[in-house]
Amino acid sequence: MGLSPASAQGGHLGTPQEQQACSRDASRFCRKQLGDDATVQQCLQQNRSKLSAACKKVFESHGM
Repeated sequence: MGLSPASAQGGHLGTPQEQQACSRDASRFCRKQLGDDATVQQCLQQNRSKLSAACKKVFESHGM
């Protein structure tokens, strides 16, 4: 799970490090959307105030 289509790898958005930074948050807040990276990204953005510091940094690094 990640943030930039330009960095898509193996069918997932974002780098492995970005995916790892947000994986717990994705499982916690976006469980129903897992498997669809674009939908998970939207879900994480909607729950941004609840995200871990590491995942927030990923969004900030992409200007989101």
